[in-house]
Amino acid sequence: MQYSILIEAVTDPDFPPGYYYAHIPALDLTTHGLGIDGAKAAARELLTAWVEERKARGEPIPREMDSYFAHVELDDALVGT
Repeated sequence: MQYSILIEAVTDPDFPPGYYYAHIPALDLTTHGLGIDGAKAAARELLTAWVEERKARGEPIPREMDSYFAHVELDDALVGT
């Protein structure tokens, strides 16, 4: 089973530097870890726990069918930069 993960730097000042979010869009889950590898490891741990919990409850495990990533550009005047 495979899921896409979107890795994004944490900019929250309450986090120490070097942390990254790991978003799993297909399941609407998010976690974080130190560095990109830490974020990926945290995502793997979260997915494992999430799947085990769903199985224990007899609930279906959704599978990701397709995943796409794109950027949308906004005019700088709109965002005030």
